Amino acid sequence: MVTTSSTRLALTRRPRRLRRTEAIRSLVRETRLSPDCFILPLFVVEGNSVRREISSMPGVFQLSVDEAVKEAAGARADGVAGVLLFGLPASKDASGSSAADPDAPVQAAVRALKRDIPDLIVVTDVCLCEYTSHGHCGILDGEEIVNDVTVAHLVDVALSHAMAGADFVAPSDMMDGRVAAIRTALDERGFERTGIMAYAAKYCSAFYGPFREAADSAPQFGDRRSHQMDPANVEEALREVAMDLDEGADIVMVKPALTYLDVIAKIKARFNQPTAAYHVSGEYAMLKAAARNGWIDETRAMMETLTAIRRAGADIIITYYAREAARLL
Repeated sequence: MVTTSSTRLALTRRPRRLRRTEAIRSLVRETRLSPDCFILPLFVVEGNSVRREISSMPGVFQLSVDEAVKEAAGARADGVAGVLLFGLPASKDASGSSAADPDAPVQAAVRALKRDIPDLIVVTDVCLCEYTSHGHCGILDGEEIVNDVTVAHLVDVALSHAMAGADFVAPSDMMDGRVAAIRTALDERGFERTGIMAYAAKYCSAFYGPFREAADSAPQFGDRRSHQMDPANVEEALREVAMDLDEGADIVMVKPALTYLDVIAKIKARFNQPTAAYHVSGEYAMLKAAARNGWIDETRAMMETLTAIRRAGADIIITYYAREAARLL
């Protein structure tokens, strides 16, 4: 029924005018996603022609180097900017010695990716948890992680990634002083062009569970509260970011993303530096599980989630949904 003039409201502003059609909504949209803000994590293993699905992360696979190159080429064709590499070695020991092996899966994948897809941004995770037999992020003295000894080993790992051709190394261990030590070592060895994407505010989160299956990195005892951040703290995150920037980080990261949107927003507002957010395995797996049960529209939930991370202030979104979202955009 058409409203008569006698009942028509005298409104100067009608916000619904800007919501009337998809074309208009798009015209005035405040937050925009684009494929070139996405980074796709990849799990690289030994062998050839390996493509093994991770049960808790449908659509995500452990990949041999040749398969990782195929996946990355597909992602680049979709418009995704880059990949973040995690490695699963054939064997592990107490010190994670294979992490710096120039022929380990990550280093081999970097060389193959830079050879075959030269415009792809290649970021490498620098940590020991995937390489240690105990699953912790550093070298132990009893059940304590020894900070400075661990940092020295992380420097060797980062150098091996830089030598292979990584564009960015991404220390995720949360040891004190590791960004400065890595930056100094890279510069002294002639790798001043290699950037550092620092996991600056990495929280001790319950949402990492599926990743630990994917990377075979669950700790054999205890937890990671001695080095990953308390979920209750935000001022501490600001201090960590300030320290990492002072030590030479080019990009700072918040992990996880969804439960720390306020942290992302405060970091971006305070420092106005390139900021990444990691949409982690548990956040991805929850959407997948709900969708498989028919409880949500996965496509809409995925795009709403990624938009929220972008709206909070993330310039870069690391997500297992990178290819799916890129194709939609």
